[in-house]
Amino acid sequence: MKRERKGDIWDFEHEIPATGGGGGEKLILGLDGGTSNTICVCMPVIPFTSNHSPPVYARAVAGCSNHNSVGESAARETLEQVMAEALLKSGCSRSAVRAVCLAVSGVNHPTDQQRILDWLSDIFASDVEFFVENDAVAALASGTMGKLHGCVLIAGTGTIAYGYTEDGREARASGAGPVLGDWGSGYGIAAKALTSVIRSYDGRGPETMLTCSVLHQLQLSSPDELIGWTYADPSWARIANLVPVVVSCAEAGDQVANDILLHAVQELASSVKAVVHRLGLCGKDGKASFPLVMVGNVLEANRRWDIGKEVEPAVGAALLAWNYVIEQYQQEHPVVDYD
Repeated sequence: MKRERKGDIWDFEHEIPATGGGGGEKLILGLDGGTSNTICVCMPVIPFTSNHSPPVYARAVAGCSNHNSVGESAARETLEQVMAEALLKSGCSRSAVRAVCLAVSGVNHPTDQQRILDWLSDIFASDVEFFVENDAVAALASGTMGKLHGCVLIAGTGTIAYGYTEDGREARASGAGPVLGDWGSGYGIAAKALTSVIRSYDGRGPETMLTCSVLHQLQLSSPDELIGWTYADPSWARIANLVPVVVSCAEAGDQVANDILLHAVQELASSVKAVVHRLGLCGKDGKASFPLVMVGNVLEANRRWDIGKEVEPAVGAALLAWNYVIEQYQQEHPVVDYD
């Protein structure tokens, strides 16, 4: 490696053979970094068919890696920690890594990508391939086995709709963070619930089951205490954790909670429609089909809601890099037909 970084993170490499471990097999790291958590998977560079699940050697989980939420330094520390843990679990070192794909929320501009690429090149060897994308790209790849075509809707702590066409055009909607209106997100749903409790308590809004349910969940005795609880730590993921409470109240018949979820659904649908329209994914006659991938804690808040996931987004990130590596290998080693 170019230089040692946080020796305590990479100390385990001293116990691994110089070949990198794993019998000299090359690996791919795929990362899905969000506001709630960050997941890294370790996959071998071996062929497999779409009829089989992608082989995953190891999986590691850490906290938030969105630099807009926790800052650049904390985000990078989380990313490095989760990569090291995945390699440790697989019994391999950085020498075994062939490619890394980081798909992280908050990567919205080429300058964001370049900062992370520069940082990765300081951790891994010079022959490692790097891919840095928004987490929506990995989410789409998770439902298409690494192929970038179709539309993905993420509804977790934050929300974004992202689309790709087969000729490489792309478009997005939402994903600008809670201040700029990600209203279909977990944060948006929970923030509206908290606002509804305060409005009801003030007499500015209707009574709602959310009052008792939220207070019980947070172990508070009065809506007055919500002010202190909210601003003591207004992190996006902490607020978004209240989404299951909103869903439970809506299922119990609470009109306020139902209205909050209805508004969220409308916002999510409008994001998808905007992307589909801009890219013409339905074709000129409006009848063309395309993959629609849906992921995120909001869409999984009720186990009865079936969103038909293929693989988790971290595996989708690994598949993006895997497809590139396999394609590159095939170009360098063409199959000769002697017939």
